[in-house]
Amino acid sequence: MNYAEILQSKFRDYSAKQAIIFDEEILTYEELNRTVNRVSEFLKRKGVKKGDRVAIQLSKCLEIIYFHLACLASGAIALHLNDTYTSAETEYFIRDSGSSLFVTDSENYLKSEKMLHGVPGLKIVTLNEKFPGALFYPEEMGEIKSCPEPPYSGRNGDTAMILYTSGTTGKSKGAMISHRSLIENMADLHEIWELSDHDISLHTLPLVHGHGLVLAAIGALYAGMTTIMCKKFDPECVWDTIEKEHCTLFMGVPTMYQRMLNVWEQLPQKPDISSMRLFTCGSAPLSGDLFDRFNNAVGHTILERYGLTETLVIASNPYRGVRKAKSVGYPLPCVSVRIVGQDGIDVIPGEVGEFWVKSSGVFNGYWRDPEGTEESFCGEWFKTGDLGYQDPRDNLRLYLVGRSKEMIISGGYNVYPKEVENRLEQHKAVKEAAIVALPDPDFGEKVTAAVVFENHAHAGEAELLDFCKSGLAGYKCPKKIYVVNELPRNAMGKILKDEIKKML
Repeated sequence: MNYAEILQSKFRDYSAKQAIIFDEEILTYEELNRTVNRVSEFLKRKGVKKGDRVAIQLSKCLEIIYFHLACLASGAIALHLNDTYTSAETEYFIRDSGSSLFVTDSENYLKSEKMLHGVPGLKIVTLNEKFPGALFYPEEMGEIKSCPEPPYSGRNGDTAMILYTSGTTGKSKGAMISHRSLIENMADLHEIWELSDHDISLHTLPLVHGHGLVLAAIGALYAGMTTIMCKKFDPECVWDTIEKEHCTLFMGVPTMYQRMLNVWEQLPQKPDISSMRLFTCGSAPLSGDLFDRFNNAVGHTILERYGLTETLVIASNPYRGVRKAKSVGYPLPCVSVRIVGQDGIDVIPGEVGEFWVKSSGVFNGYWRDPEGTEESFCGEWFKTGDLGYQDPRDNLRLYLVGRSKEMIISGGYNVYPKEVENRLEQHKAVKEAAIVALPDPDFGEKVTAAVVFENHAHAGEAELLDFCKSGLAGYKCPKKIYVVNELPRNAMGKILKDEIKKML
């Protein structure tokens, strides 16, 4: 099946219902379906064929969704570029993907104009301003008076989109996500989170990543929800909108929840959020402290899930059932998980190892990188690079402890950064912490901490070191602790540890 074809059948079922409310614009499912079909016709008229790549770089707007679904319906492959990328970064993704069409707005066009016209065979489409040598979207769409149904030529295992890895551990690689992967992942989440057309989703995430686009935006359409979409995240606006619009669902990242909690605690009159049934968290690990504080203050237990660019969602805490701090729950119905030691043999439940994943929805491999693809698999099993364990006393509930590539070897001992970070964040003065390895002539690698204090709080280095030593083996404790104003993050809230190393 083609994912856009499945969605179109749902669009027909909910034709008169409001699909998305973006700022003051209200879009029904019928209007969404009609626009996607017209954009599909536009792609066809511009020579976009099955398997061609279409790069989309726009600030958050409805056109991102139109072009994304039109690409899927046309059999083309969509890739979404962050609008904060520099011209050089944009050029890398366009050339690496071999994109034939680039969809952008005036701001992004102007900062990359010279580069764009230097890419052979690249057609450029601008949305809000006309430029020489570029197609102008309003004019092009004005010429399309009627159009047939899209061909839905991409099927099952065909690549539907390329999601580039964050690049936190090296050069970004394009993960090829199939129609089957999108369909199976969304069907699983639809079932276990009990998503339905009765939900009203509040969307404040970017539309350039799997979390904000695939799960939050398209997932809401799959369920027949109405989505209240905000251009940017504003914590005070989140609480106001939940109360005003009677929202039932919010998907966020830890940074968002931290800021929402800060605002909540300062509000003299708490908003009525009785309509809310589910807050989910992904893209970065949720600290146990934030998990507990949010629950105690707001009265909702955040549902943490776990996924990767290459796999979409792998595991989730249950909607009905116990959610535990620092646990990512259980594998989705379509996913199998192994915890494997360095010898390639499964560890005993309770012991730390690398997560290996098998599913028909795992990505098709890295774009034009057969060597990287081969290195990432052992037979049918994708090696995630994430370290964790299964709790033998809790039906093999999954816990993450860090990335294998972040593992520190200090004096011959393995140190998992997440374990040290969790300990530091238990100190009342510490808001968040990041552990990195710095070179050391004696130990080889030195466990080093960067910490951010809570507002108006402070603790001396000796106090923090003693606190670590009271809960961790000596070799795990930081040799040095630095205080910073904030930890550098990417657009989805992931801490950039390479940047921290440069800072220190």
